[in-house]
Amino acid sequence: MSKKGILLVNLGTPDSPETADVKKYLDQFLMDERVIDIPKLNRILLIKGIIVPFRSPKTAKLYKEIWNENGSPLLYYSRLQAKMLQERLGDDYHVELAMRYQNPSIESALANLKAGRVDSIQVIPLFPQYASASTGSVLQLVMKLVSKWHTIPPISFVNSFHDNELMIKIFAENARKHNPESYDHVLFSFHGLPERQIDKGDYFGKNYNFRDISQREVLNDDNKFCYLAQSYDTARLIAKELNLSKENYTVCFQSRLGKEPWVQPYTTDVLKKLAAEGKKRLLVFSPAFVADCLETLYEITVEYHEEFRALGGEHVQLVESLNDSPVFIEALAGMVK
Repeated sequence: MSKKGILLVNLGTPDSPETADVKKYLDQFLMDERVIDIPKLNRILLIKGIIVPFRSPKTAKLYKEIWNENGSPLLYYSRLQAKMLQERLGDDYHVELAMRYQNPSIESALANLKAGRVDSIQVIPLFPQYASASTGSVLQLVMKLVSKWHTIPPISFVNSFHDNELMIKIFAENARKHNPESYDHVLFSFHGLPERQIDKGDYFGKNYNFRDISQREVLNDDNKFCYLAQSYDTARLIAKELNLSKENYTVCFQSRLGKEPWVQPYTTDVLKKLAAEGKKRLLVFSPAFVADCLETLYEITVEYHEEFRALGGEHVQLVESLNDSPVFIEALAGMVK
């Protein structure tokens, strides 16, 4: 019986919240040439000599805060998504889950698809907006591994799904559970990237200036592959679904690493600005993630909430991610079909 192979890939998670496992995860993640895109020797000295030894114990403490009876929330929900998609697609398909970093590995998932005698493979990186450090890294590794096979089956890739109609509806529906009208302002807080990576990702040349926020706000032929432009488009579509005016929401970026400039505005700066304006209650989306994880469950729910309260605010409420939503499984099935 012929089958079509589906490979879902999310970012990754440590095998446990213990320092040794967090160290292995950070080492593999940050040594990726697409994540820290500097010369290899400099990257080795920076990552293995400074960042990983110093950050691992601190990051392990944060993972312990979100670890629960199901283990890593990111892995738990990713496994559920793969299981639900398999059930939705039926026996004509073989669905495998992989993590770009740590386990289950892309290499092992591809081996399982090969052993399952699939006729083709479709790779769906679980990142709504394309970025070299996420989707690009997944696609590069898949192509590298498959290039070693003597016989390569038909392979296709989903580049991004930032404007997927069902995904937009789920985020909006999750927000409605919190009565958006009861909040003073809405944030769309996306994962940040170094400015140099956006510069390097200018696929069509210098027709697009990402530093000009007005140029990010309208997706067009010059910026259609840009992470920032896709992020703004996702935010615009969710805001439209919720009937939010531009004055009532802000797009911002979190999770900086190091001192070099990352894309702005930074979420922490927006929190300060809104607190100074007297805003008390904030509703926060994180639409770069399809499953709740450290960046949502701790960085937003705990760190930003505490930071905003210290500035005079009252509450920061996270809008839950797509997690085990059956509608998101329909969205994935639509990408497959």
